[in-house]
Amino acid sequence: MLVNSKVMLQKARKEKYAVPATNFIDLDSARTFVNVAEKLNKPLMLPFAQAHKELISLEEAALIGKYLAEKVSVPIVLHLDHGEDVAFIKRAIDLGFTSVMIDASKETLEDNIKITKEVVAYAHQKDVTVEAELGHVGAGTNYENHETTDSIYTEVEDVQTFVSTTNVDSLAISIGTAHGAYKGTPVLNFDRLREIRETTEIPLVLHGGSSSGNENLNRCALNGIAKINIFTDFLNAAYKRNMEESPKDYLEMKRLANDAMANTLEACYKTFATKSVD
Repeated sequence: MLVNSKVMLQKARKEKYAVPATNFIDLDSARTFVNVAEKLNKPLMLPFAQAHKELISLEEAALIGKYLAEKVSVPIVLHLDHGEDVAFIKRAIDLGFTSVMIDASKETLEDNIKITKEVVAYAHQKDVTVEAELGHVGAGTNYENHETTDSIYTEVEDVQTFVSTTNVDSLAISIGTAHGAYKGTPVLNFDRLREIRETTEIPLVLHGGSSSGNENLNRCALNGIAKINIFTDFLNAAYKRNMEESPKDYLEMKRLANDAMANTLEACYKTFATKSVD
């Protein structure tokens, strides 16, 4: 069932759990994630990142996401992840994405607000929800859509102004995670999370969930984070399974990869304390 993220993430925040956001890069990964959600009767955010447009086109991603979502009974959000180009985001909306992220986090606060307002105005008239980022979650791999940077914590005093001015539906915050893999487990600023949660009623989002530690992620889910993005963990699980089992051919390689990604998502649902669909 194809839906936007408004009710899904508001419910997650209220009932203290997080919904996995599982970036897909092809039909196999998308189908694997949707099948797990249906099997477990759980909601799912199914994002496609602008950075991956060279792997499959935006048009292909839209067709895949809509087709798979309409084949299952659980709510699926077809989400554009880390959209930086407003024209690209508008095209995603026109193609049927039900949720989009505008990532203007590297801009000044004033410019971030201006750009986000433009996206919100276009999206809301088509019943599409919008996520924005305040602060900046850095990147550690070339899988992301920006250069390697340090993360910048979200400033609590900016949150209320940003949310009220832009009318955004959810907010990605920076509390110590980074995109990609880590050496060791990151230390997250849970005091900053608490302060932000107390400042706004909209759902909060955590990017850079891969390798962030199950205890950290569970604590985030129970304390105000309604959506957690995972990508690198799926790639690593697929690669590790194939290295361990030395598949005989390409078809077995794909089967092993899909199975490893499915197991990873099942583990995420447990860690994030995701509740079943009513």
